[in-house]
Amino acid sequence: MANLDFNTNEFKERSRRTRNRFFLIVGFIVIGYIVFNTALLDREFDVENKTAEQGSEFDAVWFKRFANLLFFNQNQAEEIDTDYIMPEKEPDRLDILILGIRGEEDENAEEAGALLTDTMMVFSHDQLTKNSSLVSIPRDLYIKTGPGKNKINAAYEYGLLRKEGTDYVKKLISQITGIYIDNVIVADFSSFETLIDRLGGIDITLTRPFKEEGQWGYTFELPAGENHLDGQTALYYVRSRYSTSDFDRAFRQQQVLFAIKDKLTELSALSDPIKTLSIINTLNQNIKTDINIWGMKEIIDLGKEVDTSPAAFKKQVLSTDNLLYQTTGPNEIYILLPQGDNFSQVKQLFQDILK
Repeated sequence: MANLDFNTNEFKERSRRTRNRFFLIVGFIVIGYIVFNTALLDREFDVENKTAEQGSEFDAVWFKRFANLLFFNQNQAEEIDTDYIMPEKEPDRLDILILGIRGEEDENAEEAGALLTDTMMVFSHDQLTKNSSLVSIPRDLYIKTGPGKNKINAAYEYGLLRKEGTDYVKKLISQITGIYIDNVIVADFSSFETLIDRLGGIDITLTRPFKEEGQWGYTFELPAGENHLDGQTALYYVRSRYSTSDFDRAFRQQQVLFAIKDKLTELSALSDPIKTLSIINTLNQNIKTDINIWGMKEIIDLGKEVDTSPAAFKKQVLSTDNLLYQTTGPNEIYILLPQGDNFSQVKQLFQDILK
């Protein structure tokens, strides 16, 4: 056998090529491991829902991530979606997300989706100017949810499936509105009824009669003028939509929320401490929130301070009459998109509404 000269250029070149092949193979193994595990994490929600549209969008995202890792995309910073940037918290502003869901106790929960949000509102309060606002976001708004897209009413459920609780939906609403959501309150239909009944009912005034003929198996109607509603009647009133629309329903939901607020602010810990503590306990037991029980009392106290005059309190429903337009999504489903196909105008609304 010929003696090998380890100092020759030929031997050094062969060694260099061998080392390069080794590191290249190791690099591909590491990249493959990272991509595979990332894919498994993001696929979890898609497996739960088993929709073709989410599956195809997931595959596109998966491939793009793989390509970026392989080729070290230099333009990655430019591809950040400015619609979904997390805003900074504003120290003098309070923003609370209010969600209404069907809940597990509803008779149609399994078929219709117990955790899908029927109601989504953002209450905002400027602690310096004392101006406040309430903005309703329609459930059919089509947004990014995880690796794909979905209606916004699935965001709360998606966060729970990812074991993120309410943090996910808070972050998502913060991103598309451009305001930092401080807290969230989640109430299901049963909790809604219970609270109103414990309050002794609520009072609303209608400028014209309200009638819903096709949703409840009988004609549900309320006359024009003053109406006193118990829990079930109030629930039918805010859920009815067959004879009107989701946008009209959102206005009714705001109306009822104001009526609940009026009842809550009538509570006095001094004149009737037992009832006050009972209502606070009812809120704590029947409503899911990241506000602790004593913080809930502070929210009630804030409600007493809020000026609901038109000059100081603005109400808005995002709809096709202002910042949204309707179209069809995957499988011809009805969806809503922001004007201009970005959320810049929506974000501007949330900034200006407290001025």
